[in-house]
Amino acid sequence: LLQAEIFQEFAVQEESVTFRINLSVLLDCLTIFGTSSLPGTATALRMCYRGYGYPLMLFLEEGGVVTVCKINTQEPDELLDFDFCSTKVVNKIILQSEGLREAFAELDMTSEVLQITMSPDKPYFRLSTFGNAGSAHLDYPRDSDLMEAFHCNQTQTNRYKISLLKPSTKALALSCKVSIRTDAQGFLSLQYMIRNEDGQVCFVEYYCCPDEDITEAEL
Repeated sequence: LLQAEIFQEFAVQEESVTFRINLSVLLDCLTIFGTSSLPGTATALRMCYRGYGYPLMLFLEEGGVVTVCKINTQEPDELLDFDFCSTKVVNKIILQSEGLREAFAELDMTSEVLQITMSPDKPYFRLSTFGNAGSAHLDYPRDSDLMEAFHCNQTQTNRYKISLLKPSTKALALSCKVSIRTDAQGFLSLQYMIRNEDGQVCFVEYYCCPDEDITEAEL
């Protein structure tokens, strides 16, 4: 989610506009001047869209050089709605991102699933994997220096496919904080807070459904 405030100008005439574009093409356009600008040189971006059937127009300017890119738009896919809203959240913690980065670095990623336990009592917040070398657990007490907020109402243990979680690590690498929320069905919401060089904040949200029901015998 990119808040309107991070743009110098933001104007949308319709209530909402939805379309699909090729992500690799967009990234190629955004990095047309390279991924690292010269010191003191910034790349300015202007995006324009005239409406249904028109391409997305990108105007990139750096050092007086302007490049115009047209990206064909496509029909949007129907979004999968998890019906996840804040009023249905059962457990929520806010963790400094370095804590989650540490977990992905230390836990055994040969495991097919990442098990997440959130509880008002010990172990409070536990991440577990079940890889080739056996089970591994990483616990975060509620008074940990990495814990920004801790609001757990009931004990929940759910497993999520690591293959589905791995794409979110790109946002994790750029973020400073992460909000981890679950609802009564075990649906997981990861909200990464990313602060740019100007101190402006945007969020990347990632949703994942639980892999399977966990029985007490398995725990």
